[in-house]
Amino acid sequence: MNESRRVRVRFAPSPTGPLHIGGVRTALYNYLLAHKHGGDFILRIEDTDQTRYVQGAEQYIIDSLKWLGISPNEGVGVGGPHAPYRQSERKHLYKQYVDQLLKSGFAYYAFDTAEDLEAMRERLKASNVDAKYDAITRMAMKNSLTMPEDEVQRMLETGAAFVVRIKLPKKEEVKFHDEIRGWVSFNTSQMDDKVLYKSDGMPTYHMANVVDDYLMQITHVIRGEEWLPSAPLHVLLYRYLGWEEVMPKFAHLPLLLKPEGNGKLSKRDGDRLGFPVFPIDWVDPLTGEKSSGYRESGYLPHAVVNLLAFLGWNPGTNQELFTMQELIDAFTLERVSKSGAKFDQNKAKWFNQQYIRHVDNAILVEALKKEVNAHQLSFSDDFILRTCELVKEKISFIKDLWPMSSYFFVEPTSYDDGVIQKRWNEKSPLVLQDMIQLVQADMQFSALSFEKSYNEALLKNGVAGKDFLQLLRVCLTGIAGGPPLFEMAALFGKESTMQRLKNALYIHSK
Repeated sequence: MNESRRVRVRFAPSPTGPLHIGGVRTALYNYLLAHKHGGDFILRIEDTDQTRYVQGAEQYIIDSLKWLGISPNEGVGVGGPHAPYRQSERKHLYKQYVDQLLKSGFAYYAFDTAEDLEAMRERLKASNVDAKYDAITRMAMKNSLTMPEDEVQRMLETGAAFVVRIKLPKKEEVKFHDEIRGWVSFNTSQMDDKVLYKSDGMPTYHMANVVDDYLMQITHVIRGEEWLPSAPLHVLLYRYLGWEEVMPKFAHLPLLLKPEGNGKLSKRDGDRLGFPVFPIDWVDPLTGEKSSGYRESGYLPHAVVNLLAFLGWNPGTNQELFTMQELIDAFTLERVSKSGAKFDQNKAKWFNQQYIRHVDNAILVEALKKEVNAHQLSFSDDFILRTCELVKEKISFIKDLWPMSSYFFVEPTSYDDGVIQKRWNEKSPLVLQDMIQLVQADMQFSALSFEKSYNEALLKNGVAGKDFLQLLRVCLTGIAGGPPLFEMAALFGKESTMQRLKNALYIHSK
């Protein structure tokens, strides 16, 4: 391949349902490579198989990429010099290349019916031979290699149903270099004469894929490992069409594996273990079944991008948190792993937690304010902001804001029984009574002065701080963990802090 060519990559999903998170990773790696080299990232919709087309799937793909910031600069929804970018709208482009293959003897017409093909499969199965349409079996089938030329012409003229198949050599090594796996070799004896074109004028994936990549001047084909067995067929098509000199570089990405590591990650795994495998929510237009997405589950887009980047690639350093630009700068295909990457749900949460710590507080304030209003409570924006600042270190998802901070807005009526049973003793009421008096007399109530009152009450009653601190937290909030205690009390304010202490003293002194 001419190294001076502008880097052009494509993400080419089929609109047959929601976009799997593995597909998103493929899009991301294409995006990173394109931007690293100042090239083009193209979105192409491969909808040659209209029987599997699902309403809404194409828009879902566009919306998912947009949410994650993996936006194409050419293709469906954007336009560009190689439009149209839906294969169903490019139907008129393929026939000339099919005709070229037929004329040069690299393809042939096949008129076999479904019954003919089934009979062939049964015959081979009975002989313990792999059932495939290849250099041996094709000579016993109904095609332009076995039929007289005039009969072939007559069938074409009368509109008989046909397919065009590639004519593979009987036994030939097909080698190509994969940017991730190195040199890969297949023997055509293990392949079959794939269908390239149908009599309805629609090409199959293989034909359309190669023609479109050529016409769109694609320089790198980065796709999932499941397409590796198709690669030798595509290499031969480039060769037979005379395009081998401009054939793109291939890179087949490792599979995304189940958390246990045994097999490809599926929707069932997500349902079973409680995590999404789709970028955004998807509702099946036929069944109405809803599948959860990362967006609606509370993940931030940058966290998902960072997570996906590390599922199969590493930068060769200890750095784990990357901006998109840092990923672009660091990304190389050479550092993509050959082996599958196990999905780690806890690591996904960790990434989200890290990004929430750095998210704009305005986003958190808006989310928490909705909850406060929904509970018909009234607090200032400043109070809500300061609450967010205190609890953001403790949450993994934005949706955790209210559960983790509700006690800032509503004084507790129940208390952690485990802490009460372990920590409450005869001196506890005395310490609380003294703290209430000290807080009441405190004219400049602050985190520092409240901590001073706490220490004075402990000293007066001969109580160790390590034995009482958790109990004090439960008295103020009802729960055993949370943000820094004295800063939290300062935010509650003097009156609320006193009332919380009085309530706890009253309930536990009965």
